[in-house]
Amino acid sequence: MRRRFLILLPLLGACTPVPPPESVQLPATAAFPGAGDPSRGAILAAAFAFASPGSLAGDPAGVATALAQLEYLAVALDGGAWRDLDPLVVPMLRQGRAEARRAFGFRADASAQAAVDALYGAAAALRLRNPVAAEAALLPLAPDGAALSRLASLPSLPQAIAGTTRARAALVERDRGERRGRPLF
Repeated sequence: MRRRFLILLPLLGACTPVPPPESVQLPATAAFPGAGDPSRGAILAAAFAFASPGSLAGDPAGVATALAQLEYLAVALDGGAWRDLDPLVVPMLRQGRAEARRAFGFRADASAQAAVDALYGAAAALRLRNPVAAEAALLPLAPDGAALSRLASLPSLPQAIAGTTRARAALVERDRGERRGRPLF
């Protein structure tokens, strides 16, 4: 009897419902002027920010925005209109996101939406010169209360650089195909 149960155990595990895919949305304030699609704007801006982290030195709002864009892209490019994008982009972005969370001391188990909301909320508060509100916005990601000081600069994050650079290259390749009248994706 016990042996039969053990044989059925893997089959029961296969019946476990699959959780729905994670989804994420950018706040209305995250629109990138002239980019059209918000994902397109996030790809271009994040690729630049992570490839040249020195450009954000002393700009914690800019660092928070770049991190929010990385969080967004790691989920938003997985399917939908982007389903035919280079298949390595999303795994590379997710590795970059994990690397960034470790570097900034953010919770690894936070949802992408919670991270996007926290980081864009902090960026907005910092632009209004309200560090208390910025720190409060970051609490879901960094309950230790020290996240704001870590946003002073963007360190070199090789996996985030690789993921955002690959996303930008895939976007450029997609645009080239559309200009030639034949979609590549």
